Parts: sequence; C-alpha cells; structure tokens
Amino acid sequence: MKLATKFIHAGQDPDPRTGAVNVPINTSSTYKQDGVGVQRDGYEYARSGNPSRRSLEQTLAAAENGKFGRAFASGLAAETAVLSLLSPGDEVVSTPDIYGGTYRLFTKVFPKYGISFRFVESHDPAEIAKAFTAKTRLIWIETPTNPLLNIVDIAEVAARKPKDAILAVDNTFASPYFQTPLDLGADLTVHSTTKYIGGHSDIIGGAIVTNRADLDEPLGFYQNAAGSIQSPYESYLVQRGLKTLAVRMEQHQSNARVVAEFLRGHTAVEKVFFAGFEDHPGYAVAKKQMRGQPGMVSLRLQGGRPSVDRFIRGLSLITFAESLGGVESLACYPYLMTHGSIPAEQKDRIGITENLVRLSIGIEDPEDLLDDLRRALG
Repeated sequence: MKLATKFIHAGQDPDPRTGAVNVPINTSSTYKQDGVGVQRDGYEYARSGNPSRRSLEQTLAAAENGKFGRAFASGLAAETAVLSLLSPGDEVVSTPDIYGGTYRLFTKVFPKYGISFRFVESHDPAEIAKAFTAKTRLIWIETPTNPLLNIVDIAEVAARKPKDAILAVDNTFASPYFQTPLDLGADLTVHSTTKYIGGHSDIIGGAIVTNRADLDEPLGFYQNAAGSIQSPYESYLVQRGLKTLAVRMEQHQSNARVVAEFLRGHTAVEKVFFAGFEDHPGYAVAKKQMRGQPGMVSLRLQGGRPSVDRFIRGLSLITFAESLGGVESLACYPYLMTHGSIPAEQKDRIGITENLVRLSIGIEDPEDLLDDLRRALG
C-alpha cells in the first residue's frame, strides 16, 4: 500500500464480530483468561496490551515503513523509553537546536543515572561524526530541527555512526508523510503524536517505530514495566488523526509556503526560516530525503523583543500558544516557551534569539492568514 492508504487501512481491519469499520475503543482494564496461562489473543491486563493501542501501533509501524510500533503517553515518554536502552557510562551525541523538553530531559534528568550528553555545534554529518567516541551508544537528531528548521542528512549520519550505536530521529516536524527515517538508515523514529499525526490539538501522545526486534523487545518491556502507555481513547484519536494526515500535510505545506514568501518580503521581518526555500542551507538534503515540507515557519522580527510583543498582541486568527501541527495556526515564542529550559547563553549561541517567533501554519484559507499577519506586522 502507498502511504496515504496505509494511514487509513494498516492495522485497521473491520471488527470481525460486528463489521465496525472504525476500530472499537476497548476500555477494559482486564481480560478473562480461559485457564491458567491461557489468554485470549495475548490479552491479560490493559497496561500490558490493549486492542485499541495495538491497532494504533500497527498503523504507526506501517506509516513509518517499520515492523514494530509502540504508543506512549507523550512524546517525552517515548524519548524516555529510548533512553532506557542505555546504561551508566554510555554517551549520547546530539545537535544544537533540539526541542527544549528534549534538552531538559538530556541535561536535567538522565545525567544523574550516569549517562553523558554531548551537543555538537553543527548539523554537518562529518562534524557530528567527529564527536563520536567509544562510549557513544545513541545519536539523537531532529530534522527539520525545532525551531530553526535546520536539516540533517540522515543517511550520512547513519553511514558514519559507530557499529554499536543507535541512531534515533525525532520525526515529529516532518511526519511520516514527508519523511521516513528508517528508510534512510535510522534505527528508531520517534514522534510526539500530539503534533501532526494527531493533528487536532486534542491529545497528548508519543510513538517509537523500528525495524529491529532487538530494540523493540526492550522498548516493549519498558513500556509495560514503567506503564507509560497511550490510553484506549487517545489511541483512537491518534489513529483517527492519521487517516487524514496526507491531505492535511499537503495543505500545511501549501499554506506555509504562501506565508513564508509573504514574510520574506515584509520590511518588519529580519529573517525567515523555511526549509522549502531554494537558498536554505539544507535545501538539497531536504529534497533528497523528504517528500515535502511541514507547515513550520520561523521568523526574526526587526526591533527585538518589543516588536515580538506588539506582533503577538496584534494576532487575531493565529493563536498564541504552545504546540504545533494542529489544523489551526499557532504562534509560539521559543525563547520563553518551548525552549525556555535552555540556558540563555546556549540559546544565543544556537540562534534562538529574543526576536524569534515560530509559526505552525494550519489549514485555514491562506488569505485569512495573510490578512492576520498584515495586521499584526503593521
């Protein structure tokens, strides 16, 4: 099946008993067993397995061209599961501008367990490879990055990684519609399904997909042992969001390009970040490994922080809020919101400045979005 068809059908056969086209929401916390050690289809207790979650996990795996999928309570819960694969003394190598919540997890939570983290000041695979040591067990990259939309060549990083290291790619921004990292050599692809996959700003969720049984087995053990699972109802909502991912991403992409072109020509804007521009430093790599661009546009405003305050107050249709990837357009101030946990000197060094605004462009009529931006910038 092609991707758009997988989103709708993979793991979602009609219910064999009733013929229900949509996968039923199974809320039971426990399941009748037919004897000692005799379970029905492997179900015993909902933390260990649930039909709604299992169906979603099958759809997620198919969407990423993977064999194994795991659905978690949040994107950070999925990231924590990935880090559970490591042991004291192991090292993680990552790139500069990653999501602030990931940075907080890397620098405030896991170092006390004896895991070290190194952040390379480059997105060049050759420079990233120079940071690898005998202790490197995990390489964590985002592409496009949050919020500066830098591009990392997944295949090149995969080719250079140490034999025993795991390459994990946060694919939240691109979504599986525009990018499938496992096809490019990644070992794991990770999502906050809260964003584009869910698509309607009404759930919190996370996911991990892999082709490696030796990674899926410990991830499944952790999922059950730690209990960080996606609920049946939220599994249903994530799966429902996946059904329309293809059509939504096309509109996100189209609207984002219109907005980015408009902003690039406005005198109040200092710089626009959009990986779909041909003069973007990562454009050639993006064309090679992606099938399109998400609805993410970041911009620096002339006039610093005061201009940001005026711009945000001037928005009406575009909502000032955390998150991204929903059908509605959102504006975010990374310096204090998504990346507020990163020290000021680190933010300045990687380019998350006080005049930076991140836009998640939704699927509204583009003319309405431009009208709102004209008023706010005016």
